[in-house]
Amino acid sequence: MSTQSSEAAKPRKETLKASFKSYLKPTMAFMLVLGFASGLPLMMVFSKLSFWLRESGIDRASIGGLYAVSFAYSLKFLWAPVVDRIQIPVLKQLLGQRRSWMVLAICGTALGLFLISSTDPAVALGPVVIGALVLAFSGATLDIAVDAWRIESAPNDEQANMAAVYNLGYRFAIMFAGFGMVIAGSTSWHFAYALMAVVMLTIGAIIIFFVSEPEHVDRIKDETKSFAMKVKDAVVEPFWQLVRKFGIWIIPVAGIVTLYRISDFTMGVMASPFYVDLGYSRETVGWIQGILGPWPIIVGGFVGGFVAVRYSLMPALIAGGVITLLTNGAFAALAIMAGPDLDVVANAVSAGVAPPEGAVVHTPDVWALMGVIVADNLAAGYVGSVFIAYMSSLADRKFAATQYALLSSAYSFFCKLAATTTSGPLSESIGWAGFFTVTALYTLPPIALILFVMKYGPDRAKGIRIEGDEVDSDAVPAPEGPTPAKA
Repeated sequence: MSTQSSEAAKPRKETLKASFKSYLKPTMAFMLVLGFASGLPLMMVFSKLSFWLRESGIDRASIGGLYAVSFAYSLKFLWAPVVDRIQIPVLKQLLGQRRSWMVLAICGTALGLFLISSTDPAVALGPVVIGALVLAFSGATLDIAVDAWRIESAPNDEQANMAAVYNLGYRFAIMFAGFGMVIAGSTSWHFAYALMAVVMLTIGAIIIFFVSEPEHVDRIKDETKSFAMKVKDAVVEPFWQLVRKFGIWIIPVAGIVTLYRISDFTMGVMASPFYVDLGYSRETVGWIQGILGPWPIIVGGFVGGFVAVRYSLMPALIAGGVITLLTNGAFAALAIMAGPDLDVVANAVSAGVAPPEGAVVHTPDVWALMGVIVADNLAAGYVGSVFIAYMSSLADRKFAATQYALLSSAYSFFCKLAATTTSGPLSESIGWAGFFTVTALYTLPPIALILFVMKYGPDRAKGIRIEGDEVDSDAVPAPEGPTPAKA
């Protein structure tokens, strides 16, 4: 019996050893660096820049409007074919298709960071917007090239490992960006952004001298089909396949997809200006975000994955909505703790005038801020995990990449549009406490839709795959109405 046990255990031990060895490959180290490179521009152009703008007295509506540069990340699929197919003269011959685009994009991010570092938002906002646009577009292009490099650099059975290492590098970038705020506090924002530009150029040098170019296979052009037919096959057919698959239930499903993260987006863009108005220093926020920020997201993501598997997607989504309601509402509690003069002082800052005499903001204890940020990040990790799972379950494997891109772009574009156009004016018109209360309540409509689909919807709308969908989805008729019974 012991002999049988040892024999049964041996393959398992070798499998675990092989799994561990896969993380020791040079490709994984390169993936860690590239994940860091992808995350740093995103963090510096959004949360850190909005903190600087608010310190400079920029009104909240303008800060919210600047968030529109994030559309580059939502619309990057539009120029992804260019990165995939167009060869950069000279660089392509020297570095290869993937590394040439990565180096070009990194140079663009460094340029954007240098442009921002040389500006003064208090004097002129235009140069800041130009630098942010360059940074966002270059960062999105870098994401495209890194994703392509990841897919081509490892076999399918190592893609999950590559994704995990990529996410770890991305979290390190979040931490480093948090420390960037600490550096800005001890020196200046100009120096901090210039330092981040140097870091990106250093990563570019690492790519040139150390990162290997994967084997890139140019797509075979199908000359037998017209351009219109190629567009139909690549874009129109995957979209209409979703409509045929869900029938009338595509409406509530689309509502869940577009609304589920709207609370996080609309309140998130105003978080950094809120910290400034509360009276927290760059160093305080930087240390909290740098040390504590990424880890709750990781933990929340694992918890979300466990809950989705253990209890199915729809209940997991509802739990995520409730958690978002509570954690986003905690920001309103911070505003109330600061006292009734918080909005008076904040409006004076936006107007560029001195606050009324006697108006005082009672900055909440740093432990309160820490608790709110940790709770918010835990919720973000959980919600992100179950939401990705839901969108993935909606996509047919036959059109998995295209349909998932359509779903993710639809929700991010809509949520960012809402955040850009409403967050700043809403926070100024009803005050910080009212703003965070209202944005927390944004979770109620998607929760209602989830409950409706959960009770009356077909299995497909709940994220439950039906036998036959994976073989020939077109042969399965769209559901006509409610069927017995998850994103």
